[in-house]
Amino acid sequence: MTMADATAPVDLLVCTTCRAGQPTDIEGPRPGTQLFEALQASDLPENVTVKGVACFSNCDSGCSVTIRGGDERWTYVYGNFTGADDAELVAEGVTKYAETVDGLVPWRERSTHFRKNCIARIPPLEIPE
Repeated sequence: MTMADATAPVDLLVCTTCRAGQPTDIEGPRPGTQLFEALQASDLPENVTVKGVACFSNCDSGCSVTIRGGDERWTYVYGNFTGADDAELVAEGVTKYAETVDGLVPWRERSTHFRKNCIARIPPLEIPE
C-alpha cells in the first residue's frame, strides 16, 4: 500500500438528471444540471475535478453528489441538495474532504447538511490493517 496523500485527486460527481422534486414536465435545465454547472464555476481546490453523471438512482433524495478520492479514501454519497443554490455548501464539503488523506472529515467540522444527508459511506478499496 502506498502512503496516503492529501493532494491526491478527488472526484466530485454530480447527478445531472436529479429533479429535486420537480415534476417531469418542467422545461429547462434540471436542478442537478444547475448544481453541476454552478460547481464547475466554483473555486475548488486544484486536486478536485467536477464530473457530471447521469442518474445515481437516488431520486427520492433531491440532488445527489458523490465525493471519492482514490483507493485509500472513503467515498461518500450525499443527497437532498436543491440545485445551484447549494453549490457553495457542496464546495465547502468537498474542500474539507480534499484536505484529508483518508476522506474522514471530523464530525464537528462537517456542515449540518453533510451530517444529516449522508446516503452512503463506502470504505476505501485499500483498507488499512
